[in-house]
Amino acid sequence: MSPFLGSLALLCLTTQFVSASLAQDTTTAIRIAERSTLGAEEIGGPAKPSDKRLDLTLVYFTAGAWAADDALVTTRGAAKILQQCGVAVTTLELVRVTAPLKFQFLDTPSSRELARSLSLAKPTIYFVTDTRQEPQFEAEAVGRANSTTRPELTDTVWVTRTVRDVGIALAHELVHVLTDSGTHVDTPRNLMREETSPTNTLLSSAQCAQLRSVGTKNGLLHEPR
Repeated sequence: MSPFLGSLALLCLTTQFVSASLAQDTTTAIRIAERSTLGAEEIGGPAKPSDKRLDLTLVYFTAGAWAADDALVTTRGAAKILQQCGVAVTTLELVRVTAPLKFQFLDTPSSRELARSLSLAKPTIYFVTDTRQEPQFEAEAVGRANSTTRPELTDTVWVTRTVRDVGIALAHELVHVLTDSGTHVDTPRNLMREETSPTNTLLSSAQCAQLRSVGTKNGLLHEPR
């Protein structure tokens, strides 16, 4: 199957999911239905003595478009890419949320309400059905520089179910958050090229230094235990 037909099939499945979900109760309050914590051994192995620690919170939804296992596989893929910068994901808090359908989309008013209601540790990754933002992106990072009008979303990443190269895309967005920068590059095979690709996974020494410095300054990266 061509990439185009594969994407079209996934879009059709997502559309069917949304249509079926519209019949669900929309009056349900936002609540945390379940939460659990995974350690380094369950993510990607123990950190090296020199690694900066990155603790992440993952949010997925009851009867949502993402299963917990899919969110975990995606995050493990991103964690492996970030290891090249001496960053180790050492803790994952996995949070299953029950909420009305509108909160399962990236949409600034609803997403601000969701984040404010949950008040979770940052960085937080929200695995959502799709986006209602314009322009539309399959994944989006909200750092400090682009959150002045939506402070509840600071240091969050939103990953839609239609995203391509999911682990790579998540790593790309996490770099945006950790560097607090929306910068893209044209360097071949670099993770921060505008378009994700299975071959675009590398970060330069300068990018790694910026990530470690800014991420630590903003309290998102921590010294080894």
